[in-house]
Amino acid sequence: MSEPMTELERLRRQRVLEQENRVKTMAEVFDDKGKLDTEVLESAMSHIPQPTGWRIAVLPYRGASQTKGGIALTKETQDRTSIATTCAYVLRVGPLAYKDESKYPNGPWCKEGDWIVFGRYAGARIQIDGGEIRILNDDEIIGVVNSPDDILHF
Repeated sequence: MSEPMTELERLRRQRVLEQENRVKTMAEVFDDKGKLDTEVLESAMSHIPQPTGWRIAVLPYRGASQTKGGIALTKETQDRTSIATTCAYVLRVGPLAYKDESKYPNGPWCKEGDWIVFGRYAGARIQIDGGEIRILNDDEIIGVVNSPDDILHF
């Protein structure tokens, strides 16, 4: 027969279960090394507004929470990097984005799941639970990159 659980053990177990079952926020989409966690992203997508018209919703690259040498970066430094970044992950594309064949004869410049580069002051910043997304016009995309690691972030 097993021994009864102490109150402290019961509280710890309850906390672990709550952590496992809670809905993740956009603040947890990037891990400590700055890599996108697609499982967390899927869980957090319900918080993302659907862009209208020719607009595109993107998640600015947040970057790592520590340097390559292992020095932890402050939240303020991470926030400044996120605001200053010009690289983002395409979350959702509006229903009219890239539909104008005279403007986009070669098709869309990007699609959901691409990493894109945009102008520093482009788009509207939208604050959501756990972070920020931007809503860009379809013609504000400057380029597509394979990985945000290909771009320097200051």
